[in-house]
Amino acid sequence: MTATTTAPVAAPPVRTPHGPNARLRAWATRAPLLPALVFMIVVTQLPFVATVVISFFDWNALYPGARRFTGLDNYHQVLTDADLRHSVWTTVLLTATVVLASLVLGLGLALLLDRRFRGRGVVRTLLIAPFLVVPVAAALLWKHVLYNPEYGLLNGLLHYVGGPQPDWISDTPLLAVEASLVWQWTPFMMLILLAGLQSRDQQQIEAARVDGAGDWQIFRHLTLPHLRRYLELGALLGSIYIVQNFDAVFTITSGGLGTANLPYTVYQSFYQAHENGLASAAGVLVVIGSIVIATFALRVVSSLFREEVSRA
Repeated sequence: MTATTTAPVAAPPVRTPHGPNARLRAWATRAPLLPALVFMIVVTQLPFVATVVISFFDWNALYPGARRFTGLDNYHQVLTDADLRHSVWTTVLLTATVVLASLVLGLGLALLLDRRFRGRGVVRTLLIAPFLVVPVAAALLWKHVLYNPEYGLLNGLLHYVGGPQPDWISDTPLLAVEASLVWQWTPFMMLILLAGLQSRDQQQIEAARVDGAGDWQIFRHLTLPHLRRYLELGALLGSIYIVQNFDAVFTITSGGLGTANLPYTVYQSFYQAHENGLASAAGVLVVIGSIVIATFALRVVSSLFREEVSRA
């Protein structure tokens, strides 16, 4: 008795439709997105193009008839003017300090919330609350409730223990702005790092404990390398927003005492000096810096997605 084998039947090739009907169907599927695309272009891209065009002009709103084309002179002034360079340095210092402090505090809180304890959900909600406060309201809270030398909470506590009564905003203006921003951005970093902690391979950690590894060794050799991408993502996203921060500087110090960052300098040039061209050039530089940081952030996000897909 002979066995008969049946050859596998090849699947027919998939034909992709061509012709005008296929193009109409493709446009029909994309049509619902067109209003959103048009709205985004009108609201974001056209004003930016107008800002770029204005940045090439010497344009003072008080003397509209004296408007003239100056090329890159406004950009040269932004990069060489002492006050503007100081605002750029203040922006870099403010961003770096807030991001690093928020990452360290957020990592500590994330490690705490990664443990199981009674009331963890309530504690997590309370720790997230500062990030949900409106930025101007948060700055007002720190300015009047905490920093005020007459009735502020900080001086009240110092008075209770017999300490000095400093004027926090006048004595340490940049630190006062940084502290309010760290308070508001630490929950954001905590959430990102907590997501990273909860995506660790628990079997790998248990195997390390069986081999005799302590908590510090596990954190140093397993947890920290795993969190590298999440730390990068938090630093990049935080930098994008803090570089453009205006609320805290405007509300707490009004840009005085050496705290004027680049967004506040743009505000001063545009609304107080009425130098539209100079303010537009500074604004374009802020946007370019934000785009550069956002590009790295998107790369980190895409690498995280690839890692999750490969792990699954």
